Amino acid sequence: MRYLTDRKRAVGMGSAKSGTAHFWAMKVSSVALLILVPLFVFTFGPMLGQSHDAVMDYFSRPFPAIVAALTLLVGFKHFADGAQVMIEDYVHGTMEKVLIILVTCLSYGAAAVGIFAIARIAL
Repeated sequence: MRYLTDRKRAVGMGSAKSGTAHFWAMKVSSVALLILVPLFVFTFGPMLGQSHDAVMDYFSRPFPAIVAALTLLVGFKHFADGAQVMIEDYVHGTMEKVLIILVTCLSYGAAAVGIFAIARIAL
């Protein structure tokens, strides 16, 4: 029987090389969302129940449009990173790669559509 330390068992297995960067990206986006979501709620909230013209006039101003766009962008990036971690933990093989690609495309596509809609209103 071989007695190996944990370090010796791990030698040669390699590292993911991006774990720390991914961890910090998730932390930074979560802190950004901690600031952006309340701002979004307080800028979007007064428009609930208003007429279409009032909402269009309100979001044609720079501050509400920028807050909404940043919230969408950071939120969908955070979603993509979190979904990637979940997929890496529970799915393996080729399906893992396929699902990561699909979730990333879905996330960036939804963010692009949302930002396009906000830009269309604001401009």
